[in-house]
Amino acid sequence: MKRASDYSQETRLVQLGVGVDERTGAISPPIHLSATYRHPGVGESTGYDYTRSINPTREVLEKGLAELEGGARGLAFSSGMAALTTFFLHFSQGDHLVVSEDLYGGTYRVLDQIFANFGLTVTYVDTTNTATVAEAITDQTKALLIETPGNPLLGIADLAALGQLCRERKLLFAVDNTFLSPILQRPFEFGADVVIYSATKYLGGHNDLCAGVLIAREETLGEELYFLQNSTGAILPPLDCWLLLRSLKTLALRIERHCKNAMTVALWLQQHPKVTDIYYPGLEGHPGHELSRRQASGFGGMISFRVESEELARRVLKHLRLISFAESLGGVESLMTLPAVQTHGDIPETERQRLGICERLLRLSVGTESVEDIIADLEQALV
Repeated sequence: MKRASDYSQETRLVQLGVGVDERTGAISPPIHLSATYRHPGVGESTGYDYTRSINPTREVLEKGLAELEGGARGLAFSSGMAALTTFFLHFSQGDHLVVSEDLYGGTYRVLDQIFANFGLTVTYVDTTNTATVAEAITDQTKALLIETPGNPLLGIADLAALGQLCRERKLLFAVDNTFLSPILQRPFEFGADVVIYSATKYLGGHNDLCAGVLIAREETLGEELYFLQNSTGAILPPLDCWLLLRSLKTLALRIERHCKNAMTVALWLQQHPKVTDIYYPGLEGHPGHELSRRQASGFGGMISFRVESEELARRVLKHLRLISFAESLGGVESLMTLPAVQTHGDIPETERQRLGICERLLRLSVGTESVEDIIADLEQALV
């Protein structure tokens, strides 16, 4: 008889939560909205005492996330930034982190404007260059945190090489896998110690909840991160846990459509006379194309591209009809944003310009609509 772990990832996603309510046989797991729980007696517990510490609905979600990723412990938070903040609380004054320079602006903000006040130091580097990462490591370095593909320029870091480097230098290796999800990329297979998600994005997939996830490969680190989660309390509420469980069931189907649509859109944009640069790992001309093919099973649904002028970029955003001019990404609805002003606005202008995050750069989260309709909207907006 097959065990749950013997099934394919797609099957395990669909089956999340099925059978946990043995009393009723409910296919959909119940939402436990209770904040507290009755004790059988003094010094006795049902296993549930207080929802900040553990909740039956969140427990189903967290165990399922850990199993899907191949880790020992999953933790669900109220947002992606809550998950990242909890991860950063794992470090102490004087510790040094090496971090991707091509990363979400909110990660930069929390490190630069909050954790710097507590003595945590950070060096931002081009993590697509393993030698550059190695040069940035000091005696105080405790961890490497990368996003791959990067945000918003979609650079591809070599997970295997960086995993080996972290083992040699005894560093914690953390990978923000938000852009690809466990369907396309599995960082633990390349030596990562922690996988991070803004589950608001592809894991949730419907632009209707905020959530974050930390998954630890080893139980000891998982317990340390759980202590921080429980102590600081930025947990995902039960109803949102249920929404995320429901959404995960269609993750494989959604990711397949996102990837298919994004490739078609990228090829179309590549030929457009008003598009000067395009960033999509699925294109053969992308510098990380071959590496992405080796370490991921797909290229994702995110595209960034530059247009001829800042005026045209703003005009495109104003003229969109189907695609929404909105922050975030990874939902079934297509979204477009201007990173320099929105998602990466907290990064200093000089640094944005150095990286190429200018006001001609647009970021497109390709949704699951008819790809012909997405392209038609881009065509009428790019005038």
